[in-house]
Amino acid sequence: MKAQLDSLLEEARKALAGAVTMDDVEALRVSLLGKKGSLSALLKGVSEMPAAERPTFGKVVNQAKGVLETLLEESAARAKARVDAEMLSVSIDVTEPGRHYRRGHVHPIRETTEVILEVFGQLGYRQAHGPEIEHEYYNFEALNVPKHHPARDMQDTFYLTEDVVLRTHTSPTQIRTMLDVKRPPIKAVMPGAVYRSDSDATHSPMFHQIEGLYVDEEVSLADLKGTLLAFARKLFGSEMRVRLRPSFFPFTEPSCEVDISCVTCMGSGRGEGESGICRVCKGSTWLEVGGAGLVHPNVFKAVGYDPEKVTGFAFGLGVERIAMLRHKIPDLRLFFENDVRFLRQF
Repeated sequence: MKAQLDSLLEEARKALAGAVTMDDVEALRVSLLGKKGSLSALLKGVSEMPAAERPTFGKVVNQAKGVLETLLEESAARAKARVDAEMLSVSIDVTEPGRHYRRGHVHPIRETTEVILEVFGQLGYRQAHGPEIEHEYYNFEALNVPKHHPARDMQDTFYLTEDVVLRTHTSPTQIRTMLDVKRPPIKAVMPGAVYRSDSDATHSPMFHQIEGLYVDEEVSLADLKGTLLAFARKLFGSEMRVRLRPSFFPFTEPSCEVDISCVTCMGSGRGEGESGICRVCKGSTWLEVGGAGLVHPNVFKAVGYDPEKVTGFAFGLGVERIAMLRHKIPDLRLFFENDVRFLRQF
């Protein structure tokens, strides 16, 4: 055993003398003193020695361990000194300009969302949020969308399980908000991402909506139009007009599409070029920005409200659509491609 210890110390001295980096020294420390190291392997043989020799051998082993620790400390000090010397030998020009880091930009979707929320905040609307993974009941049934409705087909909706979907609109948050507020009034906007199985220059499988809900006594379509007109003029200017066109949504009755004056020709229908027609509205003078209507009585019944006592309106606005109008962006897909050249413009 004594001869093995002497051989171990001699090999350790040679190895540590050739250690160059701190990593080299650490690797040798583990191989010598670690749980599976050379010294630990020798100690396992103590049990095979005569009992009378064990104390003497233990003392010798402790001395050898102390020698190894000293050798490791000296080798580590040499490695550190070598690193320090190399760093000092590098020429540093303290007058050289530092690295320039470009400032980040708020994404146009985020910026447009914040602007819309600020406008409705000034009109007295609070924010409400709900989950993007939604139960089918909140996404469809409570919103008066029966089982046989085409919107529930697989080509429109992403189903995670038989009754769990990626929400197709932020309307489920309206249901959750009404369930939380047992007695109206309610005045809230619901921003968030929604998902539908669709993708082209004007549609995306993921996009963003902001929906609004106002429930109280004697709420009318006139209140809805006044709210949307105030919003449009805050966002696009005092000359903006709003038009409500008859439409159909299962969760509102009556329902309407919401149009605003074309932001390019400002409602004139005229444009540049040979045709003299506005290229954005195609001469119609109007642009669609969302859908709206009075809350359907069946929706009120689903949340425990008496449709004979309360009325309300709801509206949904496409954030990407409004961002495209505000910034004259021609293709919806630009929002999601993360092209730095595009994002730097904002």
